[in-house]
Amino acid sequence: MTEIPERKFYLRQFKAIVHALVTYDDLNLLMKHIVEGTCRRFEAKGCSIMLLDEREHQLIHVRSHGVSEEFLRKGPVVVDEKHCALYTEQPVYIEDLRKSPHAQYPDAVAKEGIVSMLSIPIKSRQATVGVLRIYHGERYEFHEEDVDTLCITSEVLGMVIENNGFKNFLDSVKMALANLPLRLLEGL
Repeated sequence: MTEIPERKFYLRQFKAIVHALVTYDDLNLLMKHIVEGTCRRFEAKGCSIMLLDEREHQLIHVRSHGVSEEFLRKGPVVVDEKHCALYTEQPVYIEDLRKSPHAQYPDAVAKEGIVSMLSIPIKSRQATVGVLRIYHGERYEFHEEDVDTLCITSEVLGMVIENNGFKNFLDSVKMALANLPLRLLEGL
């Protein structure tokens, strides 16, 4: 008989996470707290938020905790369309990353002491914009409801990231308009 893994997220923790997601003004600080909190909650070796660079077709580390700078600089993380949570739009769990044919840098994974990885898609509206990756130094079994909670958290994070991008765009448009001569603003 298989033992059910211990749950790590309950309603109280989920409410605190969602409250933080919708009230933080500083996106970098929010992502820092997400990766640190995820590591603590799941006793993970590390956690990364990676966003898609659509032009280069690769994932870019934007915030990490628990993994070395050397691991983060191992090289570009090219997107595998068949097995990446980014394209499957579903959580992807790799039980032993050291032996997985999907590991792009198995030597770096082994050197970092990473065994298993859960990758959760970060979605915004109809698009998947990145992944949240949780790394463990041993095989780790997640409770199904914790995976669901991580998926919902990642969706809200995706909306926050997109809204932050829109805000930055609008701020730059406002600055550009403020620098135009008044005669050019007539009729706008």
